[in-house]
Amino acid sequence: MHALKSRLIARDGVVRLYGTTPPRAGSTEAALEAAADKLLVRCETFNGPGQSICAETAKVLADEKVVGWFQGRSEFGPRALGNRSILADPRNPAMKDVLNARVKFRQAFRPFAPIVLAEQASEIFEGDEESPFMLLAKRVNPEWADKVPAIVHVDWTARVQTVRREHNERLYLLLKEFENITGVPVLLNTSFNIRGEPIVETPADAMKCFLSTGIDYLALHDMLIAKSPYYRVFYPLMKWGADVATMVKVGVGAELKQDGDD
Repeated sequence: MHALKSRLIARDGVVRLYGTTPPRAGSTEAALEAAADKLLVRCETFNGPGQSICAETAKVLADEKVVGWFQGRSEFGPRALGNRSILADPRNPAMKDVLNARVKFRQAFRPFAPIVLAEQASEIFEGDEESPFMLLAKRVNPEWADKVPAIVHVDWTARVQTVRREHNERLYLLLKEFENITGVPVLLNTSFNIRGEPIVETPADAMKCFLSTGIDYLALHDMLIAKSPYYRVFYPLMKWGADVATMVKVGVGAELKQDGDD
């Protein structure tokens, strides 16, 4: 389990694997090149002096954009904890409806959960217990409910994930950068998938989900990927072509099977 590069955390009988280093840059970039079409996306890498993918991602999140967040090794367990997540600004009360309609394609009543800096969690949510695996529902303190309405359920609770730097450094830094811009140390976090599909595993999976939904940006390791101006024109045509090819393949396969049976 990559003992030198991963951290296994056990608490309350629950075990999660957190990746602490991304895969080799060459393999990631090669996979991305295979997944991306230059007509559809624009990519920019932030890993030079004074550059930070966390700072750049925080800027677009603060601008109320929806971000697919793909970092390090994938997780296992019942929750997405920040390596394969869709993130958004919790300050916008309409964000829940936007995500359910444009991204997750699910019922409008379905709620979303928050991630919060652990050292500030008790200021925003009732109780001092930490919740690193998003397993505890806590009441939102009244003075914060209007500040983060997108993660407040109808009963004034939220299923909280607390984040510490030693557990997931990149996610922690993203929260800090978002707080620096907005004064809010909270982000909306949901699993990087759509209804009926598993959580994305590879860069190709992430790109497919990004292109086929209303996600605005994809933060893949140190790369921030946006849809190009040509996306609205070419993606529907490419998708239509792929759908037709699939139908033809299925039809030919059925015909060959029938001929074989005869």
